[in-house]
Amino acid sequence: MHSIWQHTGFHAAPHLTVIGGGLVGLFTALHYKRTFPTQRVLVLERGPFPSGASVKNAGFACFGSPSELLADLDREGEMAMLARVHERYQGLLELRAELGDATIGFEPTGGHELYRHHDPLYTRVAERFDRLNELLRPLFGRTVFHWDPQHLSASGMQGVAHLASTPLEGGLDSGKLMSALLAKAVGIGILFRPSAEVVGFEEGSQAVLIRLASGEEIHSGQVVVATNAWTQQLLPHLDVRPARGQVILTAPVPDLRIKGTFHYKEGYYYFRDLAGGILLGGGRELDIDGETTAEEGTTPLIQDALETLLREVILPGTNFRITRRWSGIMGLGPTKVPVVERVSERVIAAVRLGGMGVAIGIRVAHRAARLVEGA
Repeated sequence: MHSIWQHTGFHAAPHLTVIGGGLVGLFTALHYKRTFPTQRVLVLERGPFPSGASVKNAGFACFGSPSELLADLDREGEMAMLARVHERYQGLLELRAELGDATIGFEPTGGHELYRHHDPLYTRVAERFDRLNELLRPLFGRTVFHWDPQHLSASGMQGVAHLASTPLEGGLDSGKLMSALLAKAVGIGILFRPSAEVVGFEEGSQAVLIRLASGEEIHSGQVVVATNAWTQQLLPHLDVRPARGQVILTAPVPDLRIKGTFHYKEGYYYFRDLAGGILLGGGRELDIDGETTAEEGTTPLIQDALETLLREVILPGTNFRITRRWSGIMGLGPTKVPVVERVSERVIAAVRLGGMGVAIGIRVAHRAARLVEGA
């Protein structure tokens, strides 16, 4: 028994419904609403607030370490690798321009990849380090990566022989980012409904019937599915696999010497300074099958590996205390190319961010919104 005000203000059939209130979902709604300001746009989020990988990542504003980019070069060729770097870097620039560095807590502290003593990965990278910079120079107009013994020495890390750095990366506050994005979306009239889990939908000739876990049904002109790691619950034919990443955070460490965002072991481990402590994540390679899950949580195997890395490499000889443990669920697939496509007349998918949602989320959303506009 809705009043006329409830019906017109909150329950009128939306022109567009976005399922998933993360980076891609909110930016898709924002882009579309700016183009069609009089149309009703609804975002459905399963959690009480944005709760997916967009708020559970490590807050890296990065476009790829040397070892990752060289691996992509070998696997896919120069054009694909360079296109991916361009997409990521331009996405970061657009994100910062849209929301503002201060608003999202962006700090240009640099990105670094470390190599242990006798690490064969270093040899593979060093042999083609200059060539990689040559390939990247046209995109950035400058040398991107350099060997950085001074930063390595100042960090106090143990057992690390080489450090490759770029000043073009940094860290940000994912909570501030999502709060600012949500406020901007709501501010232009987008209706954001939290605790609205979608359990299925059925496409008709005039609209899409969306079913919520509460039993409520919503009729929408078009739908964008932006659920990333949980895509197969709604679109089981798409090849999107959940991949859990476990994370720990230490209490502030007195006189912490580490500054910046760091990658280790081909990106399987990543850490940064945060509020005077260390945020460290990774270890998924220790149990790929077990970590191919959408279930949030932690395991002793990986948590022990993270703490060992802290003790032996990152904070040697330093007492530390773990204050928080969590996990984020990424959406992966057979390639690093995200899925942005119309899956039926009224339904579009914008998923499979490959763990790079911070960098490419805004550009994936642009593409999704253009698909809706072209209907």
